[in-house]
Amino acid sequence: MNLSSSHGAMTSLLTTLSHEYLQGKEEVLRLALVALLAGGHILIEDLPGLGKTTIALALAGSTGLSFGRVQCTSDLLPSDITGLSVFNREEGHFTFLAGPVFNNIVLVDEINRAMPRTQSALLEAMEEGRVTVEGVTHLLPDPFMVFATQNPSDQSGTFPLPESQLDRFLISTGIGYPPEHLEKGIIAGGGIRERIGEMATIATAADIQAARRQVAGQIYLSPKVVDYLHSIVLATRCHPLVQTGLSTRAAISLAQAARAAAFLEGRDYVAPDDIKGVAVAVCAHRLGMRPEYEAAGKGDVLREIIAEITLPLV
Repeated sequence: MNLSSSHGAMTSLLTTLSHEYLQGKEEVLRLALVALLAGGHILIEDLPGLGKTTIALALAGSTGLSFGRVQCTSDLLPSDITGLSVFNREEGHFTFLAGPVFNNIVLVDEINRAMPRTQSALLEAMEEGRVTVEGVTHLLPDPFMVFATQNPSDQSGTFPLPESQLDRFLISTGIGYPPEHLEKGIIAGGGIRERIGEMATIATAADIQAARRQVAGQIYLSPKVVDYLHSIVLATRCHPLVQTGLSTRAAISLAQAARAAAFLEGRDYVAPDDIKGVAVAVCAHRLGMRPEYEAAGKGDVLREIIAEITLPLV
């Protein structure tokens, strides 16, 4: 691929954030960029205090994108996310006050603490890039990405995300604890929120839009790689532990994410390893396990499926 300036900006962004600001979080940062470049959204499930919010702030700060935050609680209303119309007495008409969803990167913190009705307020935004309030449709900025976090489902005060909501997230992943030597350095050096607030712009909105166009239109997916991807999808539909296998939408999402991963690697074609590299993050949360096997790890089941499928020669 003739490396464009947008590709250089994206690789510089990934390298700088990984090495200077978010050490030990390289993989989740790479997946966040995959979601951003593929036009998708990311859900991170992990314990509080592991840097989920910091990653979202760093991504917004290093790109100059606008940032909005929604702290989910059980009494949060849909209008707290989308905004609402308020009557202007002086002008004699209603004025729309935009909610935090009208930003390029929207951090929805602890999404599973919000009631299902409030969670559903994000569906149209995530799927269509717009919101409808009181019958009027408002377009969201471009680029737009929801960066949601959720607490483990066994914690009190949480509401499970419905399948339709989970399916809107291109990527679902965790962070985990950092390696010991990095964690000691973080403890000694303290938090980096102040440094993030002073970050210089590494990649612009124009860079991201150009990269998105290149990912969508210039990364080749060969018939052999499509066959390999489809073999994974079919295998999930007949696995004995799985009740609901991957849908066609899930297959399309996997292809989109693989294209973005290939772009970050500097290639104009998708390799089988690109599929393998994002498959668990894209697909595991979309599997429906049989009731008697709900305790089985979805990621482990998917890894087992992938390991049994022969890689194509491309």
